[in-house]
Amino acid sequence: MPAPPNSIQPSREYPTGELVRRLLALAWRHRADFLLSVALSLVLLLLALLGLQLLGLVIDVIRHALDRSLQAPRYPFGWTPPAGWTALQIVTALSLAIVAQAVLRAILTYWYNMTTAQLTQGEIVPDLRHQLYARLQRLSFRFFDVHGASSIFNRVTGDVQNTRLFVDGVLLQGLNMLLTLGAYAIFMWRIEPGLTVACLWVAIPLWWVTDYYSRRLRPGYLRNRELSDDLVQLFTESVRGMQTIKGFAAERHQIRRFAEANGRVSSQQRLIFLDISIFTPVTQLLSQASLVILFAYGGWLYLQGKIPLGTGLVVFAGLLQQFNGQVANISTIANSVQQSLAAARRVFEVLDMPLGVESKPHAIIPKKLTGRITFEAVTFGYTLEQPVLHDVSFQAEPGQVVGIFGMTGAGKSTVLSLIPRFYDPQRGRVTADGLDLRELDLDAFRRQVGIVYQESFLFSNTVSANIAFGHPHASQHRIEHAARTACAHEFIMELPKGYATVLGESGVDLSGGQRQRLALARALLLEPPILILDDPTASVDSKTEREIVTALRAAMASRTTFVVSSRLSLLRRADIILVLEDGRLTECGTHDQLAHRPGPYHATALLQLMDLGEAQGDAA
Repeated sequence: MPAPPNSIQPSREYPTGELVRRLLALAWRHRADFLLSVALSLVLLLLALLGLQLLGLVIDVIRHALDRSLQAPRYPFGWTPPAGWTALQIVTALSLAIVAQAVLRAILTYWYNMTTAQLTQGEIVPDLRHQLYARLQRLSFRFFDVHGASSIFNRVTGDVQNTRLFVDGVLLQGLNMLLTLGAYAIFMWRIEPGLTVACLWVAIPLWWVTDYYSRRLRPGYLRNRELSDDLVQLFTESVRGMQTIKGFAAERHQIRRFAEANGRVSSQQRLIFLDISIFTPVTQLLSQASLVILFAYGGWLYLQGKIPLGTGLVVFAGLLQQFNGQVANISTIANSVQQSLAAARRVFEVLDMPLGVESKPHAIIPKKLTGRITFEAVTFGYTLEQPVLHDVSFQAEPGQVVGIFGMTGAGKSTVLSLIPRFYDPQRGRVTADGLDLRELDLDAFRRQVGIVYQESFLFSNTVSANIAFGHPHASQHRIEHAARTACAHEFIMELPKGYATVLGESGVDLSGGQRQRLALARALLLEPPILILDDPTASVDSKTEREIVTALRAAMASRTTFVVSSRLSLLRRADIILVLEDGRLTECGTHDQLAHRPGPYHATALLQLMDLGEAQGDAA
């Protein structure tokens, strides 16, 4: 029974500082490639500065060669050309140095891009996906009761990709931006301090605009991820429910619903893009304002002879252009910050979710159980406010077949879900061989419980792999033995490749009875002392029901079996039948006892006998 939306407390709010610390820790976990990326970024910055310096020097050398009255060029890094070199030789040497610098930058840029791709797509994204998937496997059913499959799918795919943006789109780009801004500001200061102050004053309003839009964008990204969840959910449901949609000629209705959901996502994205489209030109306008100051004030300084043309004004202009480019990149980084933080919150929400049901430290690893299951005054509800079971007590002896009967909503499936400890009761306890299930190692205990559901799920894999799902290394002999016990061997051998036949999604190419018998074989392969059958014949015809019941007779031998069914043909084989009404155990007895005692079981028996008589009359 699914829990209502409030059955799990809402996730806590993550302060920005905490998200940033955890994302930094994520990058540091892969520090080898991260530090290599930072080092390459620093080298590329130095090469860019060198290229500008060499270009300015070439201009000064040419101007000095044309007009000897001008100040001689100032060569950087303590290097001076040999005394006998002509201006042409010096320019040629500097040009070759510029080419070498450009080639080296191209090689290092390729290395940087490959390292960054390996860091994000080869390490961080797979690492986060693995953590999320592993966490999802351990979370209790309460989490899946509340969060839809579409939301979970989005977190493992889209949100993980957006989270890694913090590393390459924020952290690396941000470090590169800070290094570039710092280095270029220092070089500009060395050329002319006054001109540097005049050109960089725009940094103050630029930072204010960036901070404003950074706070403004974050709620929009969070809302966008929620709307994307709704869109994926609608799409998934439409694909899975295509038969129902076509059966009711509801294609136009579904197309309209999808268009509306798609429109909501697009509208939300347009609001985000509107903010960005305003933010980006504002930052560019502020950064370009400094160029006006450069040409006005810098030109005056050059005409006054206070700075040279090449290594002075031209290099300063190149530095300022690169500086402005990095400042304009603030908008992209701010956008990536909000995308990554919104996604990281959703990723960490799953990673931090309490498991709910887990093994205690030093839990008992049970040996082979006899199958004695006891409910001791068990009260349970998917929410504390609405109990589903009320003070239920009973004991199933080893090897006994226990039938569970009740109307829809009586709590039958809930009883079954407590036996393999999918949930823990709020009051009372469930024991196996006298041991509280909460004291047992969860995995070790569940491997001693076989389960067959009303709609058994099969994987897109071979028949053998589906039967051996709980024991992947089982021998072919054991797989076939389990299939024979479940009366599945004969139809399996009729498949195109027998046990090597690959099944379609959810076993779509098999009949309902065949799927149930494969599920039964999968449960029996573990040789469990406890077997749970959740209405296994509910959605099959009479012939298939007889086939399944025949298989169940062999399966139930010598193991404690719990059977939920609305068909008395299956319940009458139970040693004891529990009757549930509104979550309370109201009757207990054998089929013969309950069928002759006034109550819900007696009424159902009469109805089914009448239906059987009518069917026989129609056949006659």
